[in-house]
Amino acid sequence: MDIISHLTRTVTPAVLGDDQSPAKQSLLEQFYAIFAARLADQDTYGRFANENIARDDQGFYDRVWTDGSHRDQISRELAAKHNVDATATRGLIAMAAPLAFHEIKSLAGSTPVPQFLNDNLSSYQHHIPAWASAVIPAGMVAAAPAGERISDTTSMAPLQHEEEKSGSFMKALLPIIGLIILGALAWALLRGCQDNPEPVATPVVVEEQPVTDEAAVAVAAAEPASLRLAMGEGNTLYACRMNVGDEALQTTVMSALSNAYGDEADKCRADVDDSFTTDMAAAPQLAAILDIFKEVSDASMIIKGDNIVVNSADAGVLSQLVSDLQAAVPAGMTVEAEGPLDLQGEIDNSLVAAETAVDNLGENPDPRDVARALSLQVINFELDKAFIPDVNKPFLDRAAQIITEVPDMELMIIGHTDNLASDAYNMELSRDRAEAVKEYLVSQGVDASKLTTKGMGESDPIADNSTEQGRFRNRRIEFTVYDEAAMNSDGIAVGDMDMNADMDPDLNPLDSNNDDMMPDSDDTGVNATMPDPDLNPLDNNNDDVLPDSDDPSQGTALDPAAQ
Repeated sequence: MDIISHLTRTVTPAVLGDDQSPAKQSLLEQFYAIFAARLADQDTYGRFANENIARDDQGFYDRVWTDGSHRDQISRELAAKHNVDATATRGLIAMAAPLAFHEIKSLAGSTPVPQFLNDNLSSYQHHIPAWASAVIPAGMVAAAPAGERISDTTSMAPLQHEEEKSGSFMKALLPIIGLIILGALAWALLRGCQDNPEPVATPVVVEEQPVTDEAAVAVAAAEPASLRLAMGEGNTLYACRMNVGDEALQTTVMSALSNAYGDEADKCRADVDDSFTTDMAAAPQLAAILDIFKEVSDASMIIKGDNIVVNSADAGVLSQLVSDLQAAVPAGMTVEAEGPLDLQGEIDNSLVAAETAVDNLGENPDPRDVARALSLQVINFELDKAFIPDVNKPFLDRAAQIITEVPDMELMIIGHTDNLASDAYNMELSRDRAEAVKEYLVSQGVDASKLTTKGMGESDPIADNSTEQGRFRNRRIEFTVYDEAAMNSDGIAVGDMDMNADMDPDLNPLDSNNDDMMPDSDDTGVNATMPDPDLNPLDNNNDDVLPDSDDPSQGTALDPAAQ
């Protein structure tokens, strides 16, 4: 396992962005090795083993090295070696630490991280400078061969010496030649003693040869990053989702969306996870692609890998859209119109994809990965019904077993519909269908307290509602990790779930619960008389009916809008 190469490929672009400075890239490579050596210490890693480290937690670096003098030495030495400003160096490694931590955990899989790093020490040990012995566990720095410089920051100019007399070169070679002859004789004797001697070129240890292939396999197994868009009436952005492998790609895509759609781009949700690739073939021409697509009402577009699939209820508009986009995409990409809906094929393929995702979860899976895998299945309820189809029951049986076995697994089951009925009717139907899934899982042994449900009706589409294919995609059941849905307020999706769900009144004016993801402007009728919580996750008071952006104190004082 080439750990440094993997981190260079996945973390460095997220840290440096458009800055392709070779000096900074080299600096980060050396830091990754020092960082890995530090995490190889069981006591150090044990401090964070049960923490949920955020990928943007720049204070994490300070908690890995609690000794300020050690942090200063790391920054100072790396800055001097790579000729990078010391302040900039500290910022780079503070950004890199939490990202590298997540990547290393992912590479380790079910193996404890310290064990994984010690088992693979040879893959990064040669990147560790001698001076780092003061800031990492003993024995992690490779012994320097005789004559090799012992520090990356200390000049080790060769000592002056007299010219060797002629003939001394051959004298120096004689012992070496003797050793070669002895070695050849020993090899011949050993080979003669074997009944089935190995070929001369056969290495003694073959298990070590394909080390670097593991990282390549991991990259190949990642799902292509994707962007899914739908336009509504009047050229408004109707729905937007992205699945990307890192924050760098998320930033790239969001920048293009903001340029094309302005403030409407804020409704786009992202699932950022290393199960997706960190590049997108369409990225170089994404601005041009969006400029074309945004001019078409009631249309959908899916960008994934080397392919773009578009759809529209108007055949003429669809044909022109395909032609225009094909002229704009990078070489090697294809643009095609979506074919007719193959209902049974979609159901069958979804179950195969869900089964495959579950097969790949491994031991002690991340609850987010479980939620994402369970969300892949299509549960095609009958029209106006909320009964689980028989074809889905075997997979739900397997899901029940996983939910039961994974500790601290709490999931929210979310129902969605298309828009072919009234808002109130769709809301009730989506709740009933989410409840039906919960009841089935409970009947298969899942603790009911581990599951909650939510109905979203037609309010959270992922496709257009003008085509049969789009309506099919909008009718869905999704799973998300409940605690993140309740506490995360950054708008990022986990398992395709809006994180702002817990603080907002519901769409139904006839009930008394606060249970939806929509702005307060949806709260009319009975609920308008109820105290409405603000969106600040840092306080516990119901002090206004406006978003926190109006509150300069961010909840530490009574919001002036409430007075």
